[in-house]
Amino acid sequence: MIPDDSKRLSQQRFGQYANSYTNSTRHFKGAELGHLLALAGPKPEWLMLDVATGGGATALTFAPHVGRVIASDLTPKMLEAARARIAPEAPNILFSDADAENLSFADNSFDLITCRIAPHHFPEPFKFVQEAARCLKPGGVFLLQDLTVPDDKKAARFIDSFERLRDPSHARMYAEYEWRGMCLDAGLMIEHAEIQRHPASMIEWAKMQGCDAATIQHLQILMLQAPPPVRDWLNICCAGTEDAAFDHVYVILRAAKPG
Repeated sequence: MIPDDSKRLSQQRFGQYANSYTNSTRHFKGAELGHLLALAGPKPEWLMLDVATGGGATALTFAPHVGRVIASDLTPKMLEAARARIAPEAPNILFSDADAENLSFADNSFDLITCRIAPHHFPEPFKFVQEAARCLKPGGVFLLQDLTVPDDKKAARFIDSFERLRDPSHARMYAEYEWRGMCLDAGLMIEHAEIQRHPASMIEWAKMQGCDAATIQHLQILMLQAPPPVRDWLNICCAGTEDAAFDHVYVILRAAKPG
């Protein structure tokens, strides 16, 4: 299937900055990786699919604990970078081009499907959740981590604008209640949901996507002008300085396919 314009943009940008993600301490050393592993409770015989694997950090974390991992991504250059980064450490990882919203895998194939810090780039995330539900075996586990926003819709769209200025391939973030609804509508049963926060340097974050000085200045202005609900949600500090920082706020969700 030919990707739409937003997917082409994601392919272009993440192909361009693939090495930033395979070398990212944040993505490979995030404290939540061990937490995700504990939430999933993987078994040695499991077949796992990691959707939008990016640099491959989640696939690499789970590989010693399951029988086989398929690391999939829409962007061929990102998949090549992930293979170079993680394949030498985990021979049970296979790599596959795949569109998260049109997964090229059979029904009832996987014991575990994971997706970490990616769905805010998906044009139709409900289609992704439906595809995950289709590809899971009965009793299989769906594990999601993604950036999230407050229930306040005006604050949520301001935060989307902030993210999109840094990365034009950003589509939209969803509140926890929206992810719960998507899972339930796809026939998955919610077993756990939580919010996590991780402080981030704004300038370091911006440079991962190649932002120039003018874009970083505009990001600083947005931080300075953020309304109180946004400032509170992102925990903005030192805006307008070299030390500008804010929180990445994530929803982590485990759901299961009835079986």
